[in-house]
Amino acid sequence: MLVPLSVLEFRDRAAAYFGTKVGVVDGDKRFTYAQFAERTHRLASALEGIGVGHGDRVSFLSYNCHQLLEAYYGVLEAGAVLNPINVRLTPREIGYILHHSGTRVVFYHKDFTPLVEALRPSLPPGTRFVIMEGEPADGDHEYEALLATGDPGHEAVEVDENEIAELFYTSGTTGQPKGVALTHRALHLHAVYAGMGLRVGDTAVALHVVPLFHVNGWGTPHFITMFGGTHVMLRRFDPAALLGLVQAEHVTHVLGVPTIFNALINLPTRGDYDLSSLVTCVVGGAPSSPTLIRGIERELKAEAIVGYGLSETSPVLTLAWPRQHLATAEGAERTAERKASTGWAIPGVRIRVVDPNGQDVRADGEQLGEIVARSNVVMAGYYRDDAATATAIRDGWFHTGDMATIDAEGYVTIKDRSKDVIIRGGENISSVEIENVLAAHPAVLEAAVVAAPDPQWGESPVGLVVLKEGAKATPAELLTHCRAQLAGFKVPREVEIREALPKGGTGKILKGELREPFWTGMDKRVG
Repeated sequence: MLVPLSVLEFRDRAAAYFGTKVGVVDGDKRFTYAQFAERTHRLASALEGIGVGHGDRVSFLSYNCHQLLEAYYGVLEAGAVLNPINVRLTPREIGYILHHSGTRVVFYHKDFTPLVEALRPSLPPGTRFVIMEGEPADGDHEYEALLATGDPGHEAVEVDENEIAELFYTSGTTGQPKGVALTHRALHLHAVYAGMGLRVGDTAVALHVVPLFHVNGWGTPHFITMFGGTHVMLRRFDPAALLGLVQAEHVTHVLGVPTIFNALINLPTRGDYDLSSLVTCVVGGAPSSPTLIRGIERELKAEAIVGYGLSETSPVLTLAWPRQHLATAEGAERTAERKASTGWAIPGVRIRVVDPNGQDVRADGEQLGEIVARSNVVMAGYYRDDAATATAIRDGWFHTGDMATIDAEGYVTIKDRSKDVIIRGGENISSVEIENVLAAHPAVLEAAVVAAPDPQWGESPVGLVVLKEGAKATPAELLTHCRAQLAGFKVPREVEIREALPKGGTGKILKGELREPFWTGMDKRVG
């Protein structure tokens, strides 16, 4: 008999085979997998008790915490759809998401009470509110009290694996946020594919640095549970707090964006922490530089693996694991280059790089094209947006908008987002290539390159950098450094030294925000 695919299987498996093991650590709270499973059953039952029905949307405004992790199973067991919201979005964007998704219940951490109170009057009558770790307003619920009303023996109804299980709204860099609809089937298969690809097992202790509103923190709520690993929650990113948790909880796996790992390896007090438990650091969310990969392996003494994916693909598509037969044949230098690439497809995923006519580019690591993907992990579509869905998924392939090369061994290397490619006098320039060069300068902590208007060439690259603490470098010195390693037309027109670079909820640098001031008042604008 065929059994519908659902991530609820992973929770039940963990309870059955790892029930007495501590599966979730959140501050001073610890839950075994048996306790975690019981809490998710209670949550599902309690949701039904307040009127949540099949297909209803349940939204969360929260940090990484055990309650949100419980929702990844309890909300789905109730037959509802989970919608974790990026708390770094503007109130206007969050209000739009709550309305567009048709949210029935809003769970929120007490820290977001002012935001919820501001949005409450505009939401439909009958919207329910549940506060976490705080006192509820009249008529609202408190999380633990609500859980206490639930049945610990609640059983899930059989799901349709092709129905929506989770919604993740994009950050809305081009218009209103779009809701990525992921099915039970896609999430189940992604966990299997990504879990195999990342080579985790029951000894894995994963630190949740990536916010769980970011397409379920790269799938970790699912595949870590499936294999019986341990979840360690980090509510707010702080380098010292993160390293303290690695030491205290013997963390083996950390997944994060480049800026997070950059902060870790440049933390002056890093040597005060015992990081010997670390096995793997997975770097994704933005292109990474060879300098950073070498720095992670040298300073954190863990293997650094680049990963790539999007909200629309559940998310992981590729991992840059070295292949032993290639490493033996090609040597250490080429292996190091491949480790800093975007990687090759994980099991269950097909990747191509195509030109504007949809034809495969040359597999020479040189010709630029767009990454397209085909897999069971690709979204069902954008929620209530058929036009955007039709634009993104064409002829059975999801078009990522990421520009890359591919080599003869199938290793893909992202050169830029299509909107971030700088076109100077007809020449395409990769902002990532320039960023990697700037990042290799010993004084540079972070670098971003954006297009700025140029009266002669149309647009030209401008470098924006943050220096390491105590380091010194002038814009002229950084430009000299670039000239030594880049073709003349790729050298930034100028380099500005900034105190900080703006970042989104995952820690990714917000290039759109950096680019905007250069184009204010211009008729033509990039992106």
